[in-house]
Amino acid sequence: MPRQYQFRTVEGEETVQIAVRGRQVLARPMLNFGPGFTPEQRRALGLTGLLPPAVNTLTEQVRRTYDQFRGQPDALSKYVFLNALQDLNEILYYRLVAEHLPEMLPIIYTPTVGEAIQKFSATFDRPRGIYLSIDDADGMDEALAAHGQGPEDVDLVVVTDSEGILGIGDQGVGGIRIAVGKLAVYTTAAGIHPLRGVPIVLDVGTDNLDLLNDPNYLGARHARVRGERYDQFVAQFVDAVTRHYPHALLHWEDFGADNAHRILATYQEEHCSFNDDIQGTAAVVAGAVLAAVRAKGERLRDQRIVVHGAGTAGIGVADLLRDLMVDEGLSTAEAERRFWGLGSRGLLHAGTTMRSFQRRYARPESEVLSWQVEVAGRYDLAEVVGQVQPTVLIGASAQPGAFTEAIVRDMAAGCDRPVIMPLSNPTARAEADPQDLLAWTDGRAMIATGSPFGSVSHGGATYEIAQANNALVFPGIGLGAVAVRATRVTDGMVAAAARAVAERAPAGRGAALLPPMSQLRSVSAAVAIRVAEAAMAEGVATRELANPLHDIHQLMWQPVYPRVEAVSHIEEPTARPVEQIEAGVG
Repeated sequence: MPRQYQFRTVEGEETVQIAVRGRQVLARPMLNFGPGFTPEQRRALGLTGLLPPAVNTLTEQVRRTYDQFRGQPDALSKYVFLNALQDLNEILYYRLVAEHLPEMLPIIYTPTVGEAIQKFSATFDRPRGIYLSIDDADGMDEALAAHGQGPEDVDLVVVTDSEGILGIGDQGVGGIRIAVGKLAVYTTAAGIHPLRGVPIVLDVGTDNLDLLNDPNYLGARHARVRGERYDQFVAQFVDAVTRHYPHALLHWEDFGADNAHRILATYQEEHCSFNDDIQGTAAVVAGAVLAAVRAKGERLRDQRIVVHGAGTAGIGVADLLRDLMVDEGLSTAEAERRFWGLGSRGLLHAGTTMRSFQRRYARPESEVLSWQVEVAGRYDLAEVVGQVQPTVLIGASAQPGAFTEAIVRDMAAGCDRPVIMPLSNPTARAEADPQDLLAWTDGRAMIATGSPFGSVSHGGATYEIAQANNALVFPGIGLGAVAVRATRVTDGMVAAAARAVAERAPAGRGAALLPPMSQLRSVSAAVAIRVAEAAMAEGVATRELANPLHDIHQLMWQPVYPRVEAVSHIEEPTARPVEQIEAGVG
């Protein structure tokens, strides 16, 4: 199909060439400026009489849509409103979100997107993304081609199989909304052009009985396919997406724990792959830990770290912190001995059942034989904290209230500045409330949470509570990898992201351990610069940046109406030139 429009950016100035006319312009979200079109543009594009006569600036449009947003009765209604705006005028949508990011990020991303995913089959709206079904695996190439983007048009693919969505588990085909939401954050935070990202869901069925018995369910109506057939489908997908989008970063999102680790291990050395649940979570939590250790005047290698919830995210955090300890001079084995992980059966230790990716953190049997426990062979969090006296306690268990007063006081008795991170989402699943943590430690706790919490007053002082939101790191990691066209995302690049976030954390007692979400765009740029530099240093960059700060800044798309050129046809680019090209066919 001939290209109908094309965005081109040269030295920071964006132009859109438009080869369609009239209502076809207004039907395309990236082209529909609504009353933002000037009289000259309206005549050139055949829009005369199709819009009210007044001409609005983008600022005026943002003000009006923000009033509409605030008038919505609840968070889900606000999500629906923003979703409809994105389908109508995508540039206005991104400008509105960018100007009110702290308020709107929880709407377009976690936690509200979780509720929207659960209601995916109950709503009727414009479908976004690509739906690849295991029941029609042979149609995969046709589906990717139907999306309309060529090999030079895509920088980023976000894909999910929906088994581990946020804190709500298997959501079947509705998981497409997490991929769409992730790309919205990539664009808002890191300036990835809206046309250069593709959201994809791999529909392999669902084990969610509510969905299987819902007459409105829109996905494959059978149990989730596993084993060899599943692996073949994923391999077929990786092959197809690599052929169609050879330069794209492949972002794996919300896969089940076993599949997530196995898929990342299988493809990360062959393709530019990134798993946000493993590597993104690790980077933002490690950034908070690094900031806390720096504030205490200590070394990371000297910390004793307990991870309550040593699953996909928890082990990812441990792996990155281990690597950072190795950078400080420990051997890998020595670093791994600084961690105590707890899974569903308690402490990971030799002789118990565990997943393959957990085994490296299993404690030797000789260490725990002398521990006094109520049930032989089972060592719970209270016992581990009492025996280990950790300096860092990380929660990724989804067990609300797991960090009890007794456990926290026991930890604080052996540590002057305990670092405590109840990271489970949503708020109802948090292992502890920051206000309680500060009360139980006499204001000494250094806290980061997974859900947003307000500031806490204690003992006449105000404490800002950092939110360990992956949005602080994954957009910058993606932008940095895209900027240098990295062949893979290395552990060093993820570590660079963690250090970049830690460096931008506020200083001082009571200050948050991470930068505020209001600084998300500048944080993403800083992360991208460090990630790009790490990629170049490690030899995985295929494009060198002469001036990373300038080049990254120039690459970040801005949500402003571009200059308009009405043309009769658009030449098909044979390769992506030095300037950015973002083309559309529909």
